[in-house]
Amino acid sequence: MRIVRHSILPIAIIALAVGLGNGVYAFHDGGVATCDGCHSVHNPYGTGTLGNGVNLLLGAEPSSACLRCHERAGDTGPRSYHISTPEAEVPTGVSPIQRSPGGDFAWLHKTYTWTGRSGLSTEEGQSHGHNIIATAGVGRDAPIATYNYTVDTDNEFAPGNSGFPSASLGCQSCHDPHGQARRDDSNVIIGAGTTGDPIIESGSYNDSADPVSGLAVGVYRILAGPGYNQDGVTFPGAPDAVAPHTYNQSEATNQVKVAYGRATGSGHATWSEWCGTCHPDMHYDNGANYVHKTDYALGSIVGPNYNKYKKTGDLTATSGNSFTSLVPYILNTGNYTTLKAAAGNTSATYAGPANTDRVDCLSCHRAHASGFEYALRWNPNYEFLTDENGNYFNSNSASGGKTSAEVEDAYYDRVDTATFAKAQRSLCNKCHIKD
Repeated sequence: MRIVRHSILPIAIIALAVGLGNGVYAFHDGGVATCDGCHSVHNPYGTGTLGNGVNLLLGAEPSSACLRCHERAGDTGPRSYHISTPEAEVPTGVSPIQRSPGGDFAWLHKTYTWTGRSGLSTEEGQSHGHNIIATAGVGRDAPIATYNYTVDTDNEFAPGNSGFPSASLGCQSCHDPHGQARRDDSNVIIGAGTTGDPIIESGSYNDSADPVSGLAVGVYRILAGPGYNQDGVTFPGAPDAVAPHTYNQSEATNQVKVAYGRATGSGHATWSEWCGTCHPDMHYDNGANYVHKTDYALGSIVGPNYNKYKKTGDLTATSGNSFTSLVPYILNTGNYTTLKAAAGNTSATYAGPANTDRVDCLSCHRAHASGFEYALRWNPNYEFLTDENGNYFNSNSASGGKTSAEVEDAYYDRVDTATFAKAQRSLCNKCHIKD
């Protein structure tokens, strides 16, 4: 039998040319994508020979199927939807290059060991974020692409007592690969297995079309919606957020503001409720553990603290320019007109929070991984972030630790002396000002 292979170029041209609202069609479009983008009926990925892949996927695991598109060899800088730098491109002393708000998973490949004041110290790569399982897939740049993301050996289950097994963690644990959750024109989010309006496009961007009667939009980043179940945990709803299209970029000169929102009921979940699906003991309403409050109104700390703090010793910020993506906040609204206006990467979007806005998990952590332990947005292991000259502290790079350049990369290319004070202390002080 002769198989005719049709070029995808005409389809790509149509996809770029045809828009809906202010957006353009992309692969996911906020919902289920083309089936053959992830699956192959005849030639899925298999061990040893093609043809025996799990669920006919083009990857050995779901995450490997995702990374076929979301990791690309040879990138020279941040690129749109790429969220991983190939392991071969991050040797000792070289940082991952993607700068999305969620972070580059390749920081998981970076383990640092050095000799410090207390002897030998190690910062394990697997401590840098969520250890997705992704080994190999049928590559787009090569016949077989290898990713080498493996299980977290320190935590058998997700920290926070949900019972979610680390050996099952993958992109599909947090994102619904079929994008079945949708938001309708009544701002109701409907999950998988429920009758709902067809999805017209992604609802992730500040120029996305709004849902209209009879047509819905996808939820932010096709995240797990109400009723989505993975390995025994079920998500209560989908959280709200809007990002600019140029979200994956260096923040050396301007920063990216994702407008994280807050709504409850009607299929919505707060960010802490959503993260708490797998990390319940880290959740704000669990009284069994003494942890930092989440989904908590900033209240009286806004005016004298967040909206004034610029850096150690400098309280000259104003409510109109105090935002930093190193300590983002959650807007206390699920109104998408408000969220769209707040998202961006220009000074017009850098306003600080109101008293009713919230601190949440993402105020301190990146969702994927970061250059610091626990996927934190800043270095938690030093009293000072910079030295007396304003230069970044590193992990004694001469003996195998993190270089100052890698630290700068982890701060998304922010130049130390231009961003922080001399003897800059922890960014906990953005809200608490104890420095």
